[in-house]
Amino acid sequence: MAVKVHRRVPAPHGAAHGRGTGERGRVQAGDALPLPIRHTNLIFSALFAASLAYLMRRWREKIRNSTPLHVVGLTEIFAICGLVASLIYLISFFGIAFAQSVVSNSDDEEEEDLLISAQPPPPPKPAPQQCALLQSAGAAPEKMPEEDEEIVAGVVAGKIPSYVLETKLGDCRRAAGIRREALRRITGREIDGLPLDGFDYASILGQCCEMPVGYVQLPVGVAGPLVLDGRRLYVPMATTEGCLIASTNRGCKAIAESGGASSVVYRDGMTRAPVARFPSARRAAELKCLLENPANFDTLSVVFNRSSRFARLQGVKCAMAGRNLYMRFTCSTGDAMGMNMVSKGVQNVLDYLQDDFPDMDVVSISGNFCSDKKSAAVNWIEGRGKSVVCEAVISEEVVQKVLKTNVQSLVELNVIKNLAGSAVAGALGGFNAHASNIVTAIFIATGQDPAQNVESSQCITMLEAINDGRDLHISVTMPSIEVGTVGGGTQLASQSACLNLLGIKGANRDSPGSNARLLATVVAGAVLAGELSLISAQAAGHLVQSHMKYNRSNKAAC
Repeated sequence: MAVKVHRRVPAPHGAAHGRGTGERGRVQAGDALPLPIRHTNLIFSALFAASLAYLMRRWREKIRNSTPLHVVGLTEIFAICGLVASLIYLISFFGIAFAQSVVSNSDDEEEEDLLISAQPPPPPKPAPQQCALLQSAGAAPEKMPEEDEEIVAGVVAGKIPSYVLETKLGDCRRAAGIRREALRRITGREIDGLPLDGFDYASILGQCCEMPVGYVQLPVGVAGPLVLDGRRLYVPMATTEGCLIASTNRGCKAIAESGGASSVVYRDGMTRAPVARFPSARRAAELKCLLENPANFDTLSVVFNRSSRFARLQGVKCAMAGRNLYMRFTCSTGDAMGMNMVSKGVQNVLDYLQDDFPDMDVVSISGNFCSDKKSAAVNWIEGRGKSVVCEAVISEEVVQKVLKTNVQSLVELNVIKNLAGSAVAGALGGFNAHASNIVTAIFIATGQDPAQNVESSQCITMLEAINDGRDLHISVTMPSIEVGTVGGGTQLASQSACLNLLGIKGANRDSPGSNARLLATVVAGAVLAGELSLISAQAAGHLVQSHMKYNRSNKAAC
């Protein structure tokens, strides 16, 4: 079946107002005028102004002389005619565009019908092109600059290490694009869905991510207001899990309607634990006694504290395994999470001890007694980072109206699930419903190290019936929340914006460390809200129903 297509044929190059040689020009409505339309417009505009001015002057004179206005002379008759004619023209002028469109459309249709069979169809309009470095393997990419092509070929051939591109080129965005194209050619696989443009690659150079080829997009939602310690906070959470933010938001509502939550940071200290080997266990024990002797603390503090303005040694605890000595240093770190800060202080102490213990062989700056990014009882018992307790009293009315359950059911479920059930599983710091969910979402949104979710999510959730069983007391105890508001990913634009939303961006100059401590309490407060809501959903039997409604893709139904 033939389909008739009306297509506008462009005017030949160089044609002016449809008057090109050998070509039929477009018909203009103004072509019916004896003069070009711009000249005609000028004449009638001048005529209108002159006629109006003359008549106004004459009528003013008649009024002064008490002459009847209907008595007119020949010049006044001409002026009135000129005014009316020019007014008619100018009013009609507004319709010329409409007339032009009618004439040109009719003419164009006739012209297209005549020419569409005579002219070959033009080549299809190319789709919008991406950057040459983003082209797929199947499509022929736009030719890259010769210099970039040579660099890509060098990376593919192994002649140019990928990690030197930023230094070699001095352009982080260009380096990422070249690395991405080299990766495409080496693997033969496409990563078109991974964005490249729209990110400041210079901001991560040397501190956040090496050899970048793009960035991952994560949605950020907000739960709140979380009423905590008299503040109304809106908590940013980056997650791909449906229901998580909605559930946390419900917990925030229940807390707010019951008067808010309160928190306390009862310990604040980052740790690092090097391991050293000695010729004998006796020799290792000698250093253990020296480090743990209170009489030596001041000397060790002076040596340790030289590493930073904010690092302050708090204590050293040691453990032995044969002739190996594990030394766990704890120090305050201001508003930084503090891993690098404490490591530099530890190195200072090790260098100082080497004079008195030349037989000490430092095996590693970290001997896993810290313990970083691993579930460990030492963090659960001794704490690491910020140790926080957050609590709230939820009224019976709010439990029934907002949480759709009752106090007794919540207390019973918490004992059976979070306490006894976790003990049966042999949990270590896992006496909670889903603290890790909230911790990870806030960590990603605010630029924390997501791997430290392991120890930062250690939490015990306690629920008790109070006031003769009418109200609910809920608390979360989290001994090792490892957060900071300076350094690492906190300085990236998106993460910095999330910290700014909480009012804790950067370091607090007036009270060093207070921003990081506030962030730790926000984490604990959000965990409190999340625990309250999830336990309530499980007690009321709503968990599966809500996830089936909000946590499933609807694409198949579209």
